[in-house]
Amino acid sequence: MHLVKKIEIIANSFELAKILDSLKKSGVHGHAVIRNVEGEGLRGGSEDLDMTMLDNVYIIAFCMPDEIKTVAENVRPLLNKFGGTCYISDVMEIRSVKCVASL
Repeated sequence: MHLVKKIEIIANSFELAKILDSLKKSGVHGHAVIRNVEGEGLRGGSEDLDMTMLDNVYIIAFCMPDEIKTVAENVRPLLNKFGGTCYISDVMEIRSVKCVASL
């Protein structure tokens, strides 16, 4: 097992292509997208993600710890401009045939 960073982004589906492009430019080449996500914000009151006319998406991706600063620098401007939220956490990846560490 080894440490990697998990990137979780919830945003409007309209911005999905821009977000995935920014991840790719940051060196993150694998991801999963879950569509039609809804929920209530952690800050209370209404947020961009609470109720929108367009569907929201949940993007999950992983990268090496030394790549996360570039990811944050590329994703932050999109979220500031178009709305959404991003969470980054430490997780352990079990070594497999195709793991993040081997990229």
